[in-house]
Amino acid sequence: MKIIVPMAGRGSRLRPHTLTVPKPLIPVAGKPIVHRLVSDIAKVLGEPIDEIAFVLGDPAYFGDDVVTSLTKLAESLGAKASIYRQDQPLGTGHAIMCAAASLSGPAVIAYADTLIRADFNLDKEADAVIWVKQVDQPEAYGVVKLNDKKQIVELVEKPQEFVSDLAVIGIYYFKDVAILKNELQYVLDNNIIHGGEYQINDGIKRMMANGKTFVTGRVDEWMDCGNKNVTVETNSRMLGFLQDDGEELVSKTVTLENSTITPPCYIGENVVLRNTAVGPNVSIGDGCLLDNTTIKNSLVQTKTVIKNANLDNAMIGNNAVYDGNFKTVSIGDYSILE
Repeated sequence: MKIIVPMAGRGSRLRPHTLTVPKPLIPVAGKPIVHRLVSDIAKVLGEPIDEIAFVLGDPAYFGDDVVTSLTKLAESLGAKASIYRQDQPLGTGHAIMCAAASLSGPAVIAYADTLIRADFNLDKEADAVIWVKQVDQPEAYGVVKLNDKKQIVELVEKPQEFVSDLAVIGIYYFKDVAILKNELQYVLDNNIIHGGEYQINDGIKRMMANGKTFVTGRVDEWMDCGNKNVTVETNSRMLGFLQDDGEELVSKTVTLENSTITPPCYIGENVVLRNTAVGPNVSIGDGCLLDNTTIKNSLVQTKTVIKNANLDNAMIGNNAVYDGNFKTVSIGDYSILE
């Protein structure tokens, strides 16, 4: 089994946090988004992963440190890491085809901007599986249309009339991904473009037209990391799940000086808390110092200093210094507010 991860986007909706760190590598509940996603997919598949192919963008942004991090991720799952580059933002279908050399055999394709919680048996008799989540407002999503056999017969983008309430979440399984590769090559060769880009859906629709069977795989939770507010919300939800799973979330190297921690919270290595109340639903990365601070429902990355603060729904990057009485903030890396 292979996992293909297109992740070349710049994460513009999550700026300033993505100015120096690619969005898939921003930690949520103490672990980078893409690490959580790939690890959770591997658990669902329940079988050995031979290769994980990552499609990255500009090397000036997705540099050697990113490649090293992703290589370690693949190796931790017993897989080979393959690195490809998408030089131009030409769409989901084009991104997949940048990894053409890896498109053979059974594979999962997963876009690295969401997190899931799922527990089901993958239907490997079908030609393909599209992961979906039941949603309250299907008109805001791309959804699947099913026949009476519960097979997917159509993909509909933001339907104005009810088609189904099963939204496509951007994770797919193909029994032989080479078939998708051939159809996407046709899309590229014939310049089939929607929204100014080459889309994976056009390859999938060609597979359906040729009689391939698609079914749904349903996730229990689907969490977005598209902008600051939803990323903070996703952090809170993930912390709750990890606490329920019995994971140890607070490092034994944390220094507590007249401070309290209200779970669930993730607190990394060598964090110092002085006269501070943390939680619930807070993640704090390695090497941070919080002094005279109250913080809840927030996400703080690494090596940041926060003093004299009362924070709720905050997201603060790496190597920042914050001293003030603001309540709701979004601060990028290396910022200073004193």
